[in-house]
Amino acid sequence: MRALVALLIVAGARLAQQEVIDDILDSVSTGVNFFEQQSRNMNLDGVVGYVILQAQLQEATKSQTHSDSLNLSQRSIALSLVKKLDKSLALAVTSLQETDPKYYKEFEPVLSSSFWSLPREWTSTDPSLVYTSPRSVECYDEQLGDKCMTLLLGTWKDDGTPCIVTKACRDTMTRFGCPHYSLSHQLLYFMIGTMKGCTRMLNGELKLLPVNITVQHYHRIFCSNMMRSNQEISTKGLTGQIQDIFMENILLCGLGGFSDFYKAAWLQHILTWQDKELGCFGKDDDYSQMFEEYLDAAHKRVKRREKTLKDGCSSHTTGVAMGALGGYLNFYLSEQDTTKRPLV
Repeated sequence: MRALVALLIVAGARLAQQEVIDDILDSVSTGVNFFEQQSRNMNLDGVVGYVILQAQLQEATKSQTHSDSLNLSQRSIALSLVKKLDKSLALAVTSLQETDPKYYKEFEPVLSSSFWSLPREWTSTDPSLVYTSPRSVECYDEQLGDKCMTLLLGTWKDDGTPCIVTKACRDTMTRFGCPHYSLSHQLLYFMIGTMKGCTRMLNGELKLLPVNITVQHYHRIFCSNMMRSNQEISTKGLTGQIQDIFMENILLCGLGGFSDFYKAAWLQHILTWQDKELGCFGKDDDYSQMFEEYLDAAHKRVKRREKTLKDGCSSHTTGVAMGALGGYLNFYLSEQDTTKRPLV
């Protein structure tokens, strides 16, 4: 009898999981259709979100990885989405090359799905690493941040040497207490360095700091604080630009292997924010005003490459949402153990 009950529980959990995967694929399908229409108008930051989604879908459709997880219909949808993205991303990248050649050249490596490595194992954030006195203002300069990332990528000049770390970059990217976008971009810097193969160089530079910790430990510190940020945002309410940073935290820390970001309740938030007709995110008549108010509240403006698309859709927020949903898809597919499913 107990065995039968256990089997029924497992079967019920699998059925519920299949329904969630259907919901994710429905949302992603609508988002990819939007991208087909707007691929030539998306900015680079938005396109990167779709590149990460492509990497996630390619992983999801690997038969040896998830042969028992996707049913035939889901697998067919996922394969179709990969083909659509192949075409749309090619158009988007060509357009970026024409409209913003300097920025394109600096970040060309991240516009390939092969650049983005996905988690092979999962870990969790650590509440004990949360800053006791976080800063109230952003402490990240986008111009310096972009320069630091190009030094890692080797795109700071033609045939540039990669994995270069300057003192200014090291000090900025290891500064503790930074909030919001500063925090997520500090993490992104270390993630790009890791994926580019700069871990040994970065760890060598980090030894010069008063606090001698590794790249991986910085990942954990930043994501632990991004988790606290998301928990606070979820409690206070999720509107306007706050949705963008909320999903950016899920995208990046999920990509970093922190499974506790894939909460079922947070997934439901994301699914409800999508414009069901257009397939985009960030569609809000008061979007720009809310963004300005959000930055004013932080007492410091942070330059953001944003682009409003058809009908008021946000390029950045749509790309971030798609990348985050791709992460949820692969987490559900890779975690068959019911004890490791997303927390409610």
